[in-house]
Amino acid sequence: MSKPVEDLDEVLKNHKLCKEEYEDILRILEGRHPNIVEIGIFSAMWSEHCSYKSSKKYLNGFPTKAPWVIQGPGENAGVIDIGDGMAAVFKMESHNHPSFIEPFQGAATGVGGILRDIFTMGARPVANLNALRFGRIKGESDTAKYQRHLVRGVVDGIGSYGNCMGVPTIGGEVSFDESYNGNILVNAFSLGLVKSDEIFLGVASGLGNPVMYVGSKTGRDGLGGAVMSSDSFTEESKSLRPTVQVGDPFTEKLLLEACLELFKTDLIVGIQDMGAAGLTSSAFEMAGKTGAGLIMHLDKVPAREEGMTPYDFMLSESQERMLICAKKGSEQAIIDIFEKWGLDVAVIGEVTDTSRMELMWHGEKCADMPIAPVSEEAPILDRPTARPTYLDKINDISLDSYDKVEDQEAYEKLLASLEIVDKSWVYNQYDSMVQTNTTKAPGSLDASCIRIKENGKALAMSSDCNPRYCYINPRRGAALAVVESGRNVAMSGARPLSITDCLNFGNPENPEVMWQFAEACEGIKEACIELNTPVVSGNVSLYNETNGVSVYPTPAIAMVGLNEDENKILPSVFQENENNILLVGSTKGEFGASLYIKELHGETTGSLPIFDYSEELRLWELVIEANKKGLLKAAKDVNVGGIAIALSKMAAISNKGVVAEVTLDESKHIFDETQSRALVEVSPEHTEAFAKMAMDLGITVENIAKVGGERVKINNIELPLEKVKEIYFTTFANTIEQDL
Repeated sequence: MSKPVEDLDEVLKNHKLCKEEYEDILRILEGRHPNIVEIGIFSAMWSEHCSYKSSKKYLNGFPTKAPWVIQGPGENAGVIDIGDGMAAVFKMESHNHPSFIEPFQGAATGVGGILRDIFTMGARPVANLNALRFGRIKGESDTAKYQRHLVRGVVDGIGSYGNCMGVPTIGGEVSFDESYNGNILVNAFSLGLVKSDEIFLGVASGLGNPVMYVGSKTGRDGLGGAVMSSDSFTEESKSLRPTVQVGDPFTEKLLLEACLELFKTDLIVGIQDMGAAGLTSSAFEMAGKTGAGLIMHLDKVPAREEGMTPYDFMLSESQERMLICAKKGSEQAIIDIFEKWGLDVAVIGEVTDTSRMELMWHGEKCADMPIAPVSEEAPILDRPTARPTYLDKINDISLDSYDKVEDQEAYEKLLASLEIVDKSWVYNQYDSMVQTNTTKAPGSLDASCIRIKENGKALAMSSDCNPRYCYINPRRGAALAVVESGRNVAMSGARPLSITDCLNFGNPENPEVMWQFAEACEGIKEACIELNTPVVSGNVSLYNETNGVSVYPTPAIAMVGLNEDENKILPSVFQENENNILLVGSTKGEFGASLYIKELHGETTGSLPIFDYSEELRLWELVIEANKKGLLKAAKDVNVGGIAIALSKMAAISNKGVVAEVTLDESKHIFDETQSRALVEVSPEHTEAFAKMAMDLGITVENIAKVGGERVKINNIELPLEKVKEIYFTTFANTIEQDL
């Protein structure tokens, strides 16, 4: 065994370990001082990124079970039953810090990592989404120029990796706010399909079973990445580029195909992606789930660089690697598969019955640690919480506090908002049609959809979060992220089933940030219980802060729903001239954290009212059931920017005008953001039948417009259709390309 470290204080500081944690390490090692390899392992496994030590307390109450949930949190990804012996496997992950430091590789490896989470479970990835948050990109300031650089780099990274993998990116969201100036958010979602009885788990068991390494060689890239992602940014953070992994999508494509070929055999016990903390986390997690021990010979790990040490091998986050627990005697058959695909493969260890991790280096032991305490006894922190003082200043501010703006001026400003306009500059760089199953692609509003060739059904998915809502009320804002993602899925005719989340917050050492996190978790729990959409997987990303400024609380939610008939996918844009447009749901005059106040007055203020889940569920039921009966031509939810913006988007994308008259009293508005509302397109012969369905469910319906014409007119605002299209389709590209 190598010697205990010298300069202990400096080593602990560099590994983000405190004195109290070191005392725990001494207890676990029964009084023995750890060497540098063991300190590195503890540092990675007990990092915020891997151990969830600040957040675990608040995640425990998430609803995770339902008759359709096959696998909840705790594995590489969640799994739900979609009928006919088929299952959907999905998860969302963050790659925020790496993407801020090195946007192309940070975003690319984020996509690579989430894809491995999916195919490690035995599923072929069939759809990707992403949720991206950037700072202000308008103007000539250094910040705006740098943010535009980040947008271009991140989009390039996502597109290059996903396109090379042959997995369609079918939707997502991009938003902008100055709170992300110092810390962008890059959240990647992937979904795969698998037969329900062919799901693989990340476990190691069976005395004497071999442990095998497959994929790319290990280098020093990504070294310390998990620890880097568990700290705040400062001006010096750009020096952290070496901690960002480097991705190779062509190798990952080979790894995907090799793994899927392997899964058709009966050669393995379990398989685990080497994600954050690389070989350390994969080995400890696989053995920790079963209570097994492992012995691994690190000198047998395929190396990309000369002079690598045990520390390097255990902590590297080189991409495109997997750890396999194979069945004894199957080694050569597995080697043959991976060598056929041109990949590295090596037997590096075996399962023992010691419940310990024994690491060898050229025949000598370089680490010896009990597995369970390392993987399970990371400190669970009970950090102080405090309601943010800023809420006292902003929650009492209402629309009446601001000078009145003429509706036409307001409309033109909102329509040109970067939160509203089409992002085709982004999604045109992604291949959305590869695999030929995409039926509702990026830019078509609300949820994205794919058909399931095997059973004639369809899956709908939507990623959503309104950080402004979460800023003024983290609990209700997070709940509304669940609601909005579910509503988008329902508007496509699919029944929302389950969510995955990506909880992006600032520095947990700040009591106000920890309060935001705790409140948001309660909001997610409440919404998922009320809507019967359990959490099946997820991710927490903390320390999204630069120089003491935290991002807005951003609990991104991706909802997945099932449509029983691929031919019944409901569009979200106008379909036929002369059809009626009905406003479903009542308008209540809600402007808390609205885009209206943000764009016209430059502030995020107000409050969110109590939310009625039963009203929302009735809306879902109405649209889903009316769609099954063939009564609907299109459905679009009303949310950011209100009725005026929803109608304008539908008009621009469909190239069909609309003239609408909405009955509103003085306290209400065509720009208000009342929840639980939708616009539906119904042919004249079906309007009465739909209205009766709504009435039977206690939902108000108003016939507000007919599709058609060359203008967009809603009450007292009006623009030619061509002008609406010009603003909607060119604003973003003109903004992002102004430096080029």
